[in-house]
Amino acid sequence: MSSWRECKLGEVIEIIGGGTPKTAISEYWNGDIPWLSVVDFNTGKKYVSKTEKTITEEGLKNSSTKLLQENDIIISARGTVGALAMLDKPMTFNQSCYGVRAKENESTNDYIFYLLKDTVNQLIQISHGGVFDTITRTTFDEIDISLPPLEEQKAIAEVLSSLDDKIDLLHRQNHTLESLAQTLFRQWFIEEAKEEWEDQSLFDSIILVGGGTPKTTVAEYWDGSIGWLAGGDISSHHKGFIHKTEKTITQTGLEKSSAKLLPKYATVISARGTVGKYCLLAEPMAFSQSNYGVLPKFKDCYFFTYLLISHSVEELQAAAYGSVFDTITTKTFQEHNITLPNEKTVKEFEEEMKPYFTKIESNTKQIQTLENLRDTLLPKLLSGEARVEI
Repeated sequence: MSSWRECKLGEVIEIIGGGTPKTAISEYWNGDIPWLSVVDFNTGKKYVSKTEKTITEEGLKNSSTKLLQENDIIISARGTVGALAMLDKPMTFNQSCYGVRAKENESTNDYIFYLLKDTVNQLIQISHGGVFDTITRTTFDEIDISLPPLEEQKAIAEVLSSLDDKIDLLHRQNHTLESLAQTLFRQWFIEEAKEEWEDQSLFDSIILVGGGTPKTTVAEYWDGSIGWLAGGDISSHHKGFIHKTEKTITQTGLEKSSAKLLPKYATVISARGTVGKYCLLAEPMAFSQSNYGVLPKFKDCYFFTYLLISHSVEELQAAAYGSVFDTITTKTFQEHNITLPNEKTVKEFEEEMKPYFTKIESNTKQIQTLENLRDTLLPKLLSGEARVEI
């Protein structure tokens, strides 16, 4: 530890500001250059690989946004403060974020990423000191760090990166399995649909369940053993399994409110706020009134129901965004029509899907284990409590 140097975080990094091309000038948008906002990288994953929006070379030249390089770091500075990722390709970004790059011969981007991950709570606490929750350039100068020699930094980052690489591989496997399942759904029920199949509304093809919230003023309703889903939980587990929620309720809270307990493998979709985000439950959970639980009409056909929602979600979102408030209602489900076969065909498809989703669930459990290991090691390695061989 004697060779570790005490300094400020701001001394070992370059901070780069972003910007937004004028939205009224169409020539600046929909080009080949990715343009980041916090929604693109607030995922908990180490790397961000794609963005919702893109800009053109003209948009880059005629705005204050900057082009970050591969392996540079992006951190959100306003609104959702402290979301963090590394870039897997060059990208631009908006003014609510900072680009961060290690100073040459002081550190590496990999090490700085983990250093920021370890200090993000300090950054958030400092940001909460202002009128608005904002990280400024001077915020980084208020963070004290102990910096090991460069070679030890690289060794620490290598240990943590090996865990993140495995996590990333499992995420990519899950994405591939989900894509295959969706392809098979389209093949079975869209491309090879039969004329004799029945036309019906999406509402009549599923069992829709409303949620609820126990009174927040009654302490014995909260911090129990039952997961309680809010919109943020669903958004952060979009198109995947969810094992853990930010908040929990008690059995009394469940019984004394309009909250419902959904079984394992039920689908939940957000109806307000982040409209149309959806996920699968890895265990029984309750959920807020801003979301819907979706159960199968045909007994135990949970994966078919999940893929049915996945196939229909763009139409549900389009209908929600057409209203005064962005909301999915029961009417939204009633107005979306689909064609479905008999129960026998659906059950055959369900059996074919089980190996895909069993593997996704297994991968998700491995991801959770690896993330817990990484998050346990992270503060120990960055404080010097645990050391690595160089």
